[in-house]
Amino acid sequence: MNNVHIHLHVADLDASRAFYERFLGTTPVKVKPGYAKFLPDFAPINLALSSGPSGPGRTIDHLGFQVESRQTVDNLLARAKAAGLPVREEMNVDCCYSNQDKFWVRDPDGVEWEVYHLNHDLEDETSAAASTCCTPLAKIGRRP
Repeated sequence: MNNVHIHLHVADLDASRAFYERFLGTTPVKVKPGYAKFLPDFAPINLALSSGPSGPGRTIDHLGFQVESRQTVDNLLARAKAAGLPVREEMNVDCCYSNQDKFWVRDPDGVEWEVYHLNHDLEDETSAAASTCCTPLAKIGRRP
């Protein structure tokens, strides 16, 4: 499955979830504390919502592409490196209530892009929620 991934910080998760349920015509495929994920049938999009401060410059957490395989992640990672882009690799990481292989790049304006393959969902909410993968890099002092 190839999807465009958009991750938004929302001030009121319940209100945002209700809006996107109406707008997308579907319920979330995953709901966890402070988190909801939508995969609407009509569009190649993976929309994730996380509770957190929103506002100018804070609503979009990151953008990305969900790809079909680890091999696709590896191929796109090799292409990014060959193009001289700084990358941050995160293979076999627990993030957003799932295990993923991924890498990140940042555009000139600071917008972060993630390319990832979802290996499997996690049911252990404690370890998944404690992960910092969905935290903006500037907040945790890491940069690709």
